[in-house]
Amino acid sequence: DVLPSPEGPVPSVSITEIRQYLRAQGIPFHDGYSCLHTPSLFTTSRGNQPPPSGTSVPYTLFIDKTTGSFLCTATLAEGTWQDFQANVELQHRGVPPANSEELEEDTRRAREDARCIWDRSVPLWELLDEDETKETKAAFGISLVTDATLKRFGVRYLRTAKSLVFPWFSPRDAALKGLKLVRMEKKGDAVAYVEETLPRFDSYHNLFGLPLISRRDTELVLTGWELDALALHQATGVASVALPRGTTCLPPALLPYLEQFKRITLWLGEDLRSWEAAKLFARKLSLKRCSLVRPGDLQPRPLEALNQGLNLTKILRAALPASHKSIVSFRQLREEVFGELVNTEQVAGIKWARFPELNKLLKGHRRGELTIFTGPTGSGKTTFISEYALDLCMQGVCTLWGSFEINNVRLAKIMLTQFAAQRLEDQLELYDEWADRFEDLPLYFMTFHGQQNIKTVIDTMQHAVYMYDITHVVVDNLQFMMGHEHLSVDR
Repeated sequence: DVLPSPEGPVPSVSITEIRQYLRAQGIPFHDGYSCLHTPSLFTTSRGNQPPPSGTSVPYTLFIDKTTGSFLCTATLAEGTWQDFQANVELQHRGVPPANSEELEEDTRRAREDARCIWDRSVPLWELLDEDETKETKAAFGISLVTDATLKRFGVRYLRTAKSLVFPWFSPRDAALKGLKLVRMEKKGDAVAYVEETLPRFDSYHNLFGLPLISRRDTELVLTGWELDALALHQATGVASVALPRGTTCLPPALLPYLEQFKRITLWLGEDLRSWEAAKLFARKLSLKRCSLVRPGDLQPRPLEALNQGLNLTKILRAALPASHKSIVSFRQLREEVFGELVNTEQVAGIKWARFPELNKLLKGHRRGELTIFTGPTGSGKTTFISEYALDLCMQGVCTLWGSFEINNVRLAKIMLTQFAAQRLEDQLELYDEWADRFEDLPLYFMTFHGQQNIKTVIDTMQHAVYMYDITHVVVDNLQFMMGHEHLSVDR
């Protein structure tokens, strides 16, 4: 995925400008948690006149306060702040807004493939015999999840791939938009779950469980995994949904669907990475309405808690408010300090899988730290750093590359070769297979090259952090980014 290039950066818009524009155009709005809510341009044909007193128009259009992007949940029309302004102008001229449901070829194909798989899969409670159902449920650790829960969430099973199938239904008309397949792989004693989505990860924006939520629900639990959402709903009856990519990211496109909730509890998983992700997502969702379930022995992920016979309602009630006061006593920090002592390995950061010596030096990749690699030209800095970044990226660390020295095509070629661990120029028939797998990594490139204005670069980084929850930024290299006119200032 390529972020906006410096030739045409995303024109940033402030929340003040958005409010001023809406007032100037006479468009009513009210302030939400992450978005402004307005009546939709795409459902009303009456122009922008406020409705006569006594009648109310549903506010189904949401404008992201950080980026200005909009989404109409009634028609699924979406676009940038500039698109929104263009639509308002067109409406003034009496031109009806365009229907945005024209599907791209890739999306259409993904939907057809999803429909084929969905039709071939069978409801999990309708397998050939009871033994097969029991074995399958036991394999995924969901023996305690009832058929009623599986039925409610529409979970199916694809025999040929030995995978659970989780549907993505459109919140507007319940049409099947895509799905996620989860299969289990044994690696020695450890069990790993492998996920595949249709459409591909970057376009898969399914809040699993969303169609089951009523307009009257004001409380929600966000989980990092579909099976956790099942366990939570079954044990507590609370509205619960799963994020499409677990703890990797919370795409801003989903924020409008979360606006109706006055209280959101994030219960993402049992490790420190989940805890860090929960704190990051709470900032996006507005801290004042968020609570976090702190990972610990007595507070594992929801499915594990159900299997251990723990009281999930009690765990939810003990969730910590996300907003901290500016001054705290040790008593309030006591639990966190204990957590750091218990989890020294995790606190040290995410370990490199391929560089044990580097782990001895740096312990692991931790957010908020700066590491500088130096060496003469041609000594292999870029080659090594692309390998080092790839190692983390393959473990789900969202990575942003700013390569000012070599262009992105060459850099991507180096990384793809490292990823495939073989010379693809000798086996071109394997290119698509490896490229498909590479495309699913949470990896993004800035399109700058050569000397750049630092403010533009920082703005692009901030935009990427909000959009893609980037936690690792690579700048290659500082000299190119700074140019030479900055030599006198404190770089």
